[in-house]
Parts: sequence; C-alpha cells; structure tokens
Amino acid sequence: MVIAIIVAAGSSHRFGADQPKQFVPLCGKPLIIHTLERFETCPAVDEIILVLSAEGEKEFQISNLGSEISKLSRIVIGGSTRGESVRNGLLAVEASGDDIIAVHDGARPLVTSDEVTAVVSKAAQTGAACLVAPVTDTIKSVESNLINFTVDRDRLRRALTPQAFRSDILKRAFDNAELSENVTDECYLVEKLGVPISTVEGSARNIKITRPEDLKFAEAILSEPPALAGG
Repeated sequence: MVIAIIVAAGSSHRFGADQPKQFVPLCGKPLIIHTLERFETCPAVDEIILVLSAEGEKEFQISNLGSEISKLSRIVIGGSTRGESVRNGLLAVEASGDDIIAVHDGARPLVTSDEVTAVVSKAAQTGAACLVAPVTDTIKSVESNLINFTVDRDRLRRALTPQAFRSDILKRAFDNAELSENVTDECYLVEKLGVPISTVEGSARNIKITRPEDLKFAEAILSEPPALAGG
C-alpha cells in the first residue's frame, strides 16, 4: 500500500497574499487542488492524507474542496513547524512496515504522476528515495563576504518532493527526531538513522510555490498542451 501525506499547513507569510497560498487560485482552482489531483490520478498511490492548519481545514471543509478527491481518507491538523506537521500526518497513518509513505509539499502542484510513481517504486526497492533535480548555477563557498572556492556542482542535487520511505523507516526517524531543529525535509531525519537514500532524477519544473512570481511560472506550465506539460 502507498499512502501520500500532503503537507499544506504553513502560514505562507513569504507569499504575501491575503489568504494562505495553498488556497490561492491557480488556473481556475485552488493551488492545493492541483497538487491533490496529481496524486489522485497517480495509479501508484492508494490513499491521501492532507495536513492543514486549523483555519485551512475549516476553509477546505466549508468550500467542499475535496469532494472529487476519492483517495483523500482524512484531514489532519498540522503543527507549528513542517516537521511537526509531517509527524501529525504520520500518526494518522495505518500502515505496516512494508507499506510506502510518500511525503509531498502541498505547494508543489507541478509534480508529475510519473515522478511520483518513480519515487514510490524506488522506495519500495531500497527503503528510501528522494526526488532530486540538478543544480545548474555555479555555487561558491563564502566566508566573511569573500569567496573561498567553487563547489563541484556535479555532486550536488536539489531535494524535491515527494520523498518516499518504507513505513517502518520513516516512523523510526520521527521517533528519534528532535523537531525543535530546523527540519526542512524527511530525508534529513532518515539520514541521521544512517539509512541510505536513493535518488530519482526529477524535473526542475517541480518548484515549490513560495512567491507570487512562482505562481506565474506555474500558470504558464499548467496552460501548456498536455504533451508539453508532462504527465
């Protein structure tokens, strides 16, 4: 069984809109619905758990936004940090050790069904997998406003989501976690267990909507013909 935890409980203060970015209109529907639809239509995913803030959960329910997402099994209230929100979602999961849990940012509506399937399949094979994209900029190490050296970007990757894990591995990672740390993704916690994490190459288009200009990019991608936009 494959369970997707979609995390969308943030305050979106960097986005600067009057409402949380997960509910901002994107090509005629709330951003979060685009994200949920990617997992709804992915054959590899059996169940979806959505993590929202208390205010977001009320808006979601009042608006009846999830009526067409048949895989959505429950909505969970998130915590004050991303790590706490993922943990709350994980506590709602009923899974055996061999089941796969995929964690995805609700603000990444451009992930494709093929990417989700590839990450889930790799996690089923190896126990842990992360969707990544190449680093295309030249990266410098800087100290006291001076460049020390140029980092070899061939060995660098940007961590995207979903990140998928065998249930027993992810639960063990959170059991051992200190969530007061700045836990920005699940791989960080699994790395601390010493568990190897496989990578799956994804698309640079799979951006996280953080600022208004990101929304314009997403609108352009979603407006492309299906053959260009991807699955």
